[in-house]
Amino acid sequence: MAHTDEITKAIAAHGMWKRRLTQAIENGKMDTPVDTVRMDNQCAFGKWLYGVSLDLQGTTSAQYEEVKKLHAQFHRVAAQVVELALSGKKHEALQLMSLDGEFTKISSKLTAAMSIWLKKVAA
Repeated sequence: MAHTDEITKAIAAHGMWKRRLTQAIENGKMDTPVDTVRMDNQCAFGKWLYGVSLDLQGTTSAQYEEVKKLHAQFHRVAAQVVELALSGKKHEALQLMSLDGEFTKISSKLTAAMSIWLKKVAA
């Protein structure tokens, strides 16, 4: 499978979300609407994940299912952070982003799952 590039790019892109969300908390603005942030099929990785370029073997693996589930959770929690940030609830938004916050937990799980999937795809 030649999907290693997509997974590698996704790991990096989802890592950048922490910076984007932190900026949203700091300035109360976000360049992407909350409803779009919430959807897991609107980012580049989500479009690929739900798209037609993945073969049947790729979409039936346990790794694919785990990544898909965590990716959806990641977007839901990211949208929560944005909603709180835009409504001036900085403290609550920062709590989701803290070391033991829900965003950090889901983000870590997603990155780990993508890394495992990447190793299996590259093997």
